[in-house]
Amino acid sequence: MARRSWILLAATAALWGASYLFIKVALDELSEGAIVFVRVLLGAAVLVPLAARAGALRSTRGRWRWLTVITLVQVVAPFLLIVYGETHVPSALAGILVSSAPIFTALLATRFDHAERLRGWSFAGIVLGIAGVTLLFGADLSGSGDAVAGGLMILMASLCYAAGSLLIKHRAAGIAPVAVAASNMAVASLVTLPLFLAAPPSEVPSAEAVGSLLALGAGGTGVAFLWYYLLIADLGPGRASVVAYVAPAFSVLYGAVLLDEAVTAGTIGGLALILVGSYLAVAGGRRLSRTAPSRSTAPAPVRAR
Repeated sequence: MARRSWILLAATAALWGASYLFIKVALDELSEGAIVFVRVLLGAAVLVPLAARAGALRSTRGRWRWLTVITLVQVVAPFLLIVYGETHVPSALAGILVSSAPIFTALLATRFDHAERLRGWSFAGIVLGIAGVTLLFGADLSGSGDAVAGGLMILMASLCYAAGSLLIKHRAAGIAPVAVAASNMAVASLVTLPLFLAAPPSEVPSAEAVGSLLALGAGGTGVAFLWYYLLIADLGPGRASVVAYVAPAFSVLYGAVLLDEAVTAGTIGGLALILVGSYLAVAGGRRLSRTAPSRSTAPAPVRAR
């Protein structure tokens, strides 16, 4: 792998892994709806000009009904669930739980995408992933009902990402990926505007909160997607999806070093089980089956990594 690809991979994973840290910092001063609105607005400010300059937006003509559905499932719902979930859950655990999306993708595919049905070691991956989630809930989220509720919200966000990836595959075929991302952020900005207007900041946010929102929106939701597309062009979707397995480690590191969040044996064990399970769920069957399709089932890159 070329040096540029290594740098892009590490930078994208580091930025996506920091998303949960930025959310946690912004929650000290801003409402959940305001955070999501500003985030997608900044993401749209980065991605829409890029898509327009590339001429990619032409591919969205006549497809806005399904693009709107995809936006609600893949962006609006999970972004809100993650922000509300992080009011009760440490940022590190949020990053780990979101990484279970490939497991949900594999489960949903058994019903809605026969070409991606489970094979070989994929079944073991599902079991390991569920064990990792159970370990996290038993070891790190068992202190209160609010913590459990927050963890369940983030798992629901992961499920939304999984459903959204299948919708993109079947309902957005032929649309340039950057156009999907740009249109999602633009539509999400309109959908979440009422949430911002209902609970605007009561005072001017601090530089720390503003910086976190800029990094979350323009960086993690905008620039990081551009880097991810460059990785896909350089390495292909399969190798580029390694970012999804590296980002949670960054979220744990940031939470421990910058927010003094506890890193327990349950945290490390749950992270390991979920990541190994996710990998097996996505890649295990393909490696063992000669008839396995070559395209990746990794969730589409329109998410809060």
